[in-house]
Amino acid sequence: ECVAGYDPADPDTRAIARPPFARIAAEEPPLPPWIAFVRTPMWERAETETAAAFDELVAHLADRVEERALPDDLRAAWDWHRTIMEADIASNYAAEYERGADRLSESLRRQIERGRSTLAIDYLRALAQVPRLNDGFEALFDRFDAILTPSAPGSAPMGLDSTGDPSFCTLWTLCGMPAITLPLLAGDNGMPIGVQLVARRGDDARLLRTAQWLVRCAAAA
Repeated sequence: ECVAGYDPADPDTRAIARPPFARIAAEEPPLPPWIAFVRTPMWERAETETAAAFDELVAHLADRVEERALPDDLRAAWDWHRTIMEADIASNYAAEYERGADRLSESLRRQIERGRSTLAIDYLRALAQVPRLNDGFEALFDRFDAILTPSAPGSAPMGLDSTGDPSFCTLWTLCGMPAITLPLLAGDNGMPIGVQLVARRGDDARLLRTAQWLVRCAAAA
């Protein structure tokens, strides 16, 4: 609630009352939520222990979870996200790149250079897909309160060198959908396997309430 609200410098915000996130999150859902288990087109990246852990979780929640498949053509969304992200990075870090590209990390420098070579028409075409993607999820969110999916292919990496593979978050980031990761499962290394819940764009408060419900259900296992 401290960071949410209208910002005249942000065209994606609206001048409406700030939702009472904390109060809604603490409430009991009026009805037990319905959850859609979605593997996404990135499922082949899921490690064996992640796939097994989610199969077990879905079985535990069987009376409130249904599996739903996403269209194969959604694979293009990962390319659209990369096009937008790298062009934006190139724009946002233009001054730093010009002053000292050699002092930037190799990974960031490569992203900036790819972004600088992105054609305007490709960038605009990628941006134009975002509303279409959100529209495509409307029917699913009319039926379900949230999507259940992994937040990463495997358990959290040890150490601070990397945050891991973000591919299981990319689609929701591109769509601007609220998502939360819950450390409800664990890998063989003792590190958490993230359980990600995703809600319709703008439905942040109900997502927090659904997450609280899921935590209680998992604790009762």
